[in-house]
Amino acid sequence: MLVVSSSESEPVEQFLKLSQEQHRIQHSNEYSYPKWFIPNTLKYYVLLHDVSIGEEQRADSIYEEMKQRYGTQGCYLLKINSRVSNRGTDEQIPDPWSQYLQKNIQTQELYEDGTCTVISNKNSDHFIPLDGLDNDSKDGLSNNFKTHPLQLDHASNSSCFDGTDYIKPNLSMHESKKSNIWTPHGTCLTLTDHDRIRQFIQEFTFRGLLPHIEKTIRQLNDQLISRKGLSRSLFSATKKWFTGGKVPEKGVNELKSTSGLLYSPEAPELQIRKMADLCFLVQHYELAYSCYHTAKKDFLNDQAMLYAAGALEMAAVSVFLQPGAPRPYPAHYMETAIQTYRDICKNMLLAERCVLLSAEILKSQTKYSEAAALLIRLTSEDSDLRSALLLEQAAHCFINMKNPMVRKFAFHMILAGHRYSKAGQKKHALRCYCQAMQVYKGKGWSLAEDHINFTIGRQSFTLRQLDNAISAFRHILINDSKQTAAQQGAFLREYLYVYKNVSQLSPDGPLPQLPLPYINNSETRVFFGHDRRPAEGEKQAATHISLDQEYVSEFSQQWKELEEQVVSTVNRGTTLPNFQATQYCLNRYSDNSRFPLAVVEEPITVEVAFRNPLKVPLLLSDLSLLWKFQPKDFSSKNNGETKEFVDFLYIFQCWHIILN
Repeated sequence: MLVVSSSESEPVEQFLKLSQEQHRIQHSNEYSYPKWFIPNTLKYYVLLHDVSIGEEQRADSIYEEMKQRYGTQGCYLLKINSRVSNRGTDEQIPDPWSQYLQKNIQTQELYEDGTCTVISNKNSDHFIPLDGLDNDSKDGLSNNFKTHPLQLDHASNSSCFDGTDYIKPNLSMHESKKSNIWTPHGTCLTLTDHDRIRQFIQEFTFRGLLPHIEKTIRQLNDQLISRKGLSRSLFSATKKWFTGGKVPEKGVNELKSTSGLLYSPEAPELQIRKMADLCFLVQHYELAYSCYHTAKKDFLNDQAMLYAAGALEMAAVSVFLQPGAPRPYPAHYMETAIQTYRDICKNMLLAERCVLLSAEILKSQTKYSEAAALLIRLTSEDSDLRSALLLEQAAHCFINMKNPMVRKFAFHMILAGHRYSKAGQKKHALRCYCQAMQVYKGKGWSLAEDHINFTIGRQSFTLRQLDNAISAFRHILINDSKQTAAQQGAFLREYLYVYKNVSQLSPDGPLPQLPLPYINNSETRVFFGHDRRPAEGEKQAATHISLDQEYVSEFSQQWKELEEQVVSTVNRGTTLPNFQATQYCLNRYSDNSRFPLAVVEEPITVEVAFRNPLKVPLLLSDLSLLWKFQPKDFSSKNNGETKEFVDFLYIFQCWHIILN
């Protein structure tokens, strides 16, 4: 399609130059890409007229000249922009292309660990990935920074790698914000312009493209009948004369590796393939299948295995797309094509394409088991990323079955996460392991759960998701672990390393919830009445000290009876019905619903019983008890009973781990 603006001084000459340039690109040996389907390429001439700034009479006169030169079916006058762009926003028509164009995908957090890819150029400064380009080049239609099938093979070298442009880090904030703004399209188009564009597409399709394809198919068919019919009949007759029977078609396993065989562009076999492709493009799938099937036989007879595999693949797709399904889907065609691509042609990229296509067809027919087996069969050790993609798709096949195979889903998601990790795709690896964790969690498979949590912790720490890393390692330590002592020690070291990094980042943050050691709540006791105090500024050792040395239950009973006698004496021999003796030691046997009574300036002793669930010994040092006193506000009238309580928290300021 050759497009020239009506504002050009000589539009007809511009059309001639464009046509000559296209002819030079197609027929010269300077370019190997793009590939041209047929030598006689359709050329459709479009005169684009801007109504807001152009002269309509001049555009009409130029169009009349074009019709005389190219014919009415080979050219078109398209009028657009019937409104001025600076009109009020209240008259704005919705963007007609918003549902087809993707907004700019931000490249922030390209690598979560803070590193960025640097171009290996000795003369370049430090480069960072470009977050946003101009909207005109990021809308998905005119992106000059990404490779596409129509790009010439000798394009000038740019600093784009894998579709990502690189700029110097001194990009201004204004430019960065401007590049990320989504600009609407078609602001100068009216509803009449929309109708004109639709009519233009319809005219081009029905009066230009489809007649050209139909003419090409007819020409190819006539050429095949005239060029191949006689030679094929003579060849078949000669074979029958000398062999005395029909020549059997060779199987794939019987053929030699001749994937490098090339045909000339005028070869009858390629003409059949072109005819099949044209029929496929216009959705004439039945005729396309017939042509693909014929081409497949010719390619197999010539032992052109790469061509034969492509014909088999497209024949299977043509059968699947036929309305009404006159014949069952030939899955064996796809399997043969995959085997040919992989084993004979040694082209894993084409084999992967064929597998993904066949898997989607099988899934559309609810044949999830066959699709999963097909995907798993192509996994190998030569490409971790490809194997990870195939394993993940196989896992989704297992979960989408009529009777979901949940454990197979989780198992293959773990395998996919492992291969993603080997391929350097940390985010995808973490996602796969997290999805598998939803299946294994709480099922009693402690070893598998420990492995998944350990991997999630490591991947999260690598991606700087420190909270998730701590949570994952914490689950390993609080579960009823069945690991060996050496493995538990490794888990504990990993946790302490992550915790140390987190504590350094936020030293003034909230207190952490440490998983070890366990606190035996039923054995915790609080004692009021200890009158011994440590020296000023010194700490008192608490190891192997028990409240049993300070608190004796028999003496407590005597003190309770003595207190009752004192109260009775004060009340002239009458015991108060709501009298409750003072509790000096709170434990699991005491009435803890009562508020305790503590004397001012007297210390409170708390006894905490620890338990180490691991097989690794722990040495605790610098252990401090943190507490908080919250007095009750008696000034409020709505206050009920006086409530004074002490919250006890603990923190280990330094842990020393003793192994062995």
